[in-house]
Amino acid sequence: MTCTECGKTVTRDEEGLTRKLINRGATQFYCYECLARRFRITVPALRDMAEAFRAAGCTLFT
Repeated sequence: MTCTECGKTVTRDEEGLTRKLINRGATQFYCYECLARRFRITVPALRDMAEAFRAAGCTLFT
């Protein structure tokens, strides 16, 4: 699976964040950099967000 905007390979965490932040039923996914640009947030903040969702037991982050 590749990023809709830049074509980079998307990781499971990036897929999970796309589903969590944009739409749970998403079929187009974004890499960290493109998500960061889209939401005007830093990549480290997105990584922390993914860890927090995982720690909270969100099934999108296995």
